[in-house]
Amino acid sequence: MVMSRSPARGRREASLADVAQVAGVSAQTVSRVAMGKEQVRPETRERVIEAMRELGYRPNGAARALKYGRFRTIGVIMFTLATYGNMRTLGAISDEATRAGYSLTLISLEAATQASVSGAFAQLSEQAVDGVVLVVPADIARGRGVMIPPGLPVVVIDSSPDETHPFVDHDQAQGARLATEHLLDLGHRTVWHVAGPTGSWSAKRRRESWADVLAERGCELLEPFVGDWSADSGWAAGQRLAELPQVTAVFAANDQMALGLMRALHEAGRSVPAEISVVGFDDTPDSGNYWPPLTTVHQHFELVGREALQALVGQIEQQPVAELPLVATELVLRASTAPPPKLP
Repeated sequence: MVMSRSPARGRREASLADVAQVAGVSAQTVSRVAMGKEQVRPETRERVIEAMRELGYRPNGAARALKYGRFRTIGVIMFTLATYGNMRTLGAISDEATRAGYSLTLISLEAATQASVSGAFAQLSEQAVDGVVLVVPADIARGRGVMIPPGLPVVVIDSSPDETHPFVDHDQAQGARLATEHLLDLGHRTVWHVAGPTGSWSAKRRRESWADVLAERGCELLEPFVGDWSADSGWAAGQRLAELPQVTAVFAANDQMALGLMRALHEAGRSVPAEISVVGFDDTPDSGNYWPPLTTVHQHFELVGREALQALVGQIEQQPVAELPLVATELVLRASTAPPPKLP
């Protein structure tokens, strides 16, 4: 529980020492929490964060920005640059920031934890950014352990609609529905799924939508195989699926896992699409050159990045920011899907 004592309001900005006094900890502990260091007990971290929120504490650089004006700099906090979607989105954010007259400061997180996100916000505040685009898993972005400096404009990408900040995302459910319905409309009795990691909001929505379509059609609901977005994890799932003679259709939650999946099927002598149809998600530039060329769901990453940056600039410049609709996806038909093989 935060101590009841607090510094006088209205005379000056809250300091690190003020936070330490209210939270009943040392200034060093407050500094560790602000910088996202892990060596703080969870209950202590929560107490310090609560004191920061109560006092409206922000590092000195950001406080000066609030007092004297904008720095024309935007921060981006992103977990992993290894995925195709994140890289395309980041490129669009950068392009739009340049058009709007802002520069970018990027922090790429090695681990998606609440402490690391809080540390990234603290670092960006010290560098005096005007706002932040946050691209991390939804369960991390929403956690109470994330300390977002008061008054800092934030837009979240790839997260759930119950965010307290504006968010931008593709219609993940619609895309998964398009993929699943396409396979069922070809005549497949059910569709297996290679899902993305459990902590990913996108993977969760695609998995839920896939399951909803199967339930609506009265199809057998199967336990999904869970991957990590990599081709290797798709290959591992494909090895297991290749051993199941009843499998005729698979929806993979991204193109990279679909690539690994098809490799495993080929190695096992299972023909795609004569025996097993495969649909991916993302429509990466190489997906049309897979063997066979991959049927997949196209995402407009450039549009998402552009809309996120425009919404953030609108907040920074104190313009009305309308609620943004989900960005629609499209099914791209190629040669990896076909009707199921005829039973003997």
